[in-house]
Amino acid sequence: MNPPNPPLPTASPLGAPEQRVVVEKLPDQIYRVLRHRIVHGLMKAGSRIAINDLTEEFGTSKTPVREALNRLEYDQLIVTRPRSGTFVVQPTADDVVEVCQLRKGIEWVATGLSARTMPEALLRELREEIVTAKRHADKGDYEPFFESDYRLHNLIVTHADNTRLVRARSSVEPFVQWLRVLGATGPHRIAGSTRRHLEIVDAMLDRDAEAAMTAAALHVDEVQRWTVEDLGSALGGD
Repeated sequence: MNPPNPPLPTASPLGAPEQRVVVEKLPDQIYRVLRHRIVHGLMKAGSRIAINDLTEEFGTSKTPVREALNRLEYDQLIVTRPRSGTFVVQPTADDVVEVCQLRKGIEWVATGLSARTMPEALLRELREEIVTAKRHADKGDYEPFFESDYRLHNLIVTHADNTRLVRARSSVEPFVQWLRVLGATGPHRIAGSTRRHLEIVDAMLDRDAEAAMTAAALHVDEVQRWTVEDLGSALGGD
């Protein structure tokens, strides 16, 4: 379901708009904290999740913790095994292939649609971010690359103006983020991704939807191959 529309701002006594404070529910907070830990490698793949430890850490009952864990299991970031417990998923080569196949279909279509509609100013802003992120990566700072990569792909899907594409992409985003950290992030991989990112944006600036779609498909294929290679022995596949 889409989140409800935010409440309209009300006027303050001084005439300035006043935003209502929206308090995030406890299960949502726990979910976001745990998801961040998993996708950034703070909770290792294959590690066991102790529910009692989490209830003590967050100072809550088991109910909100279980709600958060249910969402993480839906995201396929954790798995519950009968009589064994709950564990952070150990990605396999099949997981990488399945996620990248779905991502390729979504982004190929979204890139073609957005190439015709995304504002030129935004595309130039994204291009500058890509170039800046590469400079940081060359110095060993990869965080700007992660941010630029996420923003580029997210905005392309968003500007396709297709709510079903957005929902489909959102369903795999946590796993995509995790794979982004686990593999395909070495300096040579980032150089390859940067080259494709620039090809995509430059084609969109030229309003060449076909060229942009081709670059987007090649990019996901390369990411799939690099991720499987870089995860190496940590993967359960060949």
